[in-house]
Amino acid sequence: MKIFKYPNLILRKKSKQLTSEEINNPKFKRLVLKMQKLMKKTDGAGLAAPQIGKNICLFAIDSKLYQTGYFINPILIERSIALNTAEEGCLSLPNIFGQVVRCNEIKIKFKNLENQNLVLTAEGLLARVIQHEMDHLDGVLFIDKMEGKQN
Repeated sequence: MKIFKYPNLILRKKSKQLTSEEINNPKFKRLVLKMQKLMKKTDGAGLAAPQIGKNICLFAIDSKLYQTGYFINPILIERSIALNTAEEGCLSLPNIFGQVVRCNEIKIKFKNLENQNLVLTAEGLLARVIQHEMDHLDGVLFIDKMEGKQN
């Protein structure tokens, strides 16, 4: 398993929702565990499925940020009006960093590895990482939102 780098076109495709059958498949669970291992090995705060060449609605985040660590079929259901700006980078765009404005607090609905529906309210760094990874599922990269980017 490898991390796909920009400008690979897979990073620009919209990901598809997973069915219950796909989520319950042991092969899928192995993929998720491999993703988590790769993310830790490369020192990432998060890793979305498109970054490993799979256009499915799945991302992992560092378990220090959130114990579950896996988000399947995530849907943003609320976002705060309050915004914050911070530096972001991405495993698919090595050595590129930039300031990105994001919502300070979000509420997200998603499934876990047991195919259970969960809702999480996140703020600060956790909210930022979730929004960054969710963008990947829509084919959006942080450089698209970076302050001061040239159009």
